[in-house]
Amino acid sequence: MARRMDVTGAGGVRLAAWEFADPPKADPDPADDRAEAEPRAPGVLLLHGLMGRASHWAPTARWLAARYRAVALDQRGHGQSGKSAQAAFTREAYVEDAEAALEQLGLAPAVLIGHAMGALTAWQLAAKRPDLVRGLIICDMRASALGAASQREWADWFHSWPVPFATLADVRKWFGEDDPWAERPNPARGAFYAEVMHESADGWRPVFEPEQMLSSRETWVYDAHWEELAQVRCPTLVVRGLDGELGRAEAQEMVRVLPRGEYAEVADAGHLAHYDRPVAWRAAVSPFLDSLLGE
Repeated sequence: MARRMDVTGAGGVRLAAWEFADPPKADPDPADDRAEAEPRAPGVLLLHGLMGRASHWAPTARWLAARYRAVALDQRGHGQSGKSAQAAFTREAYVEDAEAALEQLGLAPAVLIGHAMGALTAWQLAAKRPDLVRGLIICDMRASALGAASQREWADWFHSWPVPFATLADVRKWFGEDDPWAERPNPARGAFYAEVMHESADGWRPVFEPEQMLSSRETWVYDAHWEELAQVRCPTLVVRGLDGELGRAEAQEMVRVLPRGEYAEVADAGHLAHYDRPVAWRAAVSPFLDSLLGE
C-alpha cells in the first residue's frame, strides 16, 4: 500500500507525505482518554536527499512499520510536492516544511531519519525545535562547507544529462553505467534515478526542475553547519557508507561535536547506503533505534 497525506508547508506550498505500510497498533495508555480511539505508535519522519523522493524510503518505512508510524515526505520541489517557480527553496523553508509535517500529521516527538540534504534539514529542525524530535539519524551528509567549485560541478553535471531519455532502461543504464560521476557500474544508482523520472511527450525527464535543485543546494554548500550540529540535544546516529561522500574522519568529528552522538558504518555502500544496501543499512541503525525505544 501507499497512502498519501497532504501537508501545507511554508508559504502555503503543498507537500505530499506517504505511508507505505499500516502502522502498528500501540497498547492503549489507561491515562489517555483517547487511547482506545486513537492508539499511537512512535512517529518517524523520513527525509530524502536532493533530487530524491519519498518512495526511495519505502523499504525502510515498511521495515519500521512493525514498531513505528513511519512517514516519508516529498520535500518541496521533489516527488509529488509543489514545484512552483514562486516558492522559496531556502534552508528555512525546508526546515519549516518538516516542522509542519510533524505537527500536522501528529508524529511528534518523532525520530527524524534523513539522507544527505534531508539529514541537514533534520538536524537543523532538531536544533530549532527539540520538543518535536526524540532521536535523529544522519545518513551521509557533511557538516563542512563544500564551496563554489562544488556548485559549479553540479551545474555542469546537470547539463551533461542526455535528456530526454528514450526509455527507463536508458535512464538506468546512463546513471548506473555511463554517467562519468559513477565511479563503477552500480545498478542501484540507475534504479534510484529511474524513480525520479516521468514520461513526457518527448521521452523521460526528471520530475524536478534542475534549476530548483541547484537553488536548493546553493543555500547550504557555501556554509559549514557545525554550530547547528552542536545544538542538537537528542540522541543522534551518524551513518556513512564506506564509499560515500562523508569521510570517516569528518563523520567521527560530527559525533564528537554532537552532545549525544553515535557512529555507524554500512559496508560495501556508497552515498545511497539506505537504498543500495538495505539489509546492511537496517543492521547499522537497528541498535540505535532499539535504544530509543528503551530495549
